[in-house]
Amino acid sequence: MDIFSIALLLFFVMDPFGNIAIFIAALKSVAPERRVRVALRELLFALVLLLLFLTFGDKILSGLGLSREATAIAGGIILFVIAMRLIFPPPQGVLGELPGGEPLLVPLATPAVAGPSALAVLLTLRNTHAAPLWELYLGVLLAWLATAVILLQASFLQRFLGARGLTAIERLTGMLLIMLSVDMLLDNLQSILHISP
Repeated sequence: MDIFSIALLLFFVMDPFGNIAIFIAALKSVAPERRVRVALRELLFALVLLLLFLTFGDKILSGLGLSREATAIAGGIILFVIAMRLIFPPPQGVLGELPGGEPLLVPLATPAVAGPSALAVLLTLRNTHAAPLWELYLGVLLAWLATAVILLQASFLQRFLGARGLTAIERLTGMLLIMLSVDMLLDNLQSILHISP
């Protein structure tokens, strides 16, 4: 997996287009002049969480005694579940009801951007990526930057794309994630069963 593939995978999992409505709903009670500042603060919190988990996540895995294949297969299953929720979202959305007031860490930094799914994918990548660790850090930064640019323009994109446009992009993202998750599962099942591709 190269840096671009890592960044693209994390970008899909962070689902910025699906989080546009969440950002708008969570920030509607915040004073208009503070909205961009609050959104940027939450995005920075999310980046810190992602980098901390990437740095120390492997220690969690080694402490639990999990194998590389088990982690990768679990990551593939999680990606598949995320993809299904993007294609067939629950009635209240992935995060359910949002609390009122100015957000702090929840629900924007986590679970919207640095949610359990993104953290699980980071665990999988950290444990299965053979290339230098800096590639993972760069991939996280690129995915976060693209996500931040989209979410800081949430109001404009909602007006420009409309509800149907955002839904279409989210469903397309779900389809791409399904393909990535199946590929991850097949690769690791072949590794376990010693089947040559």
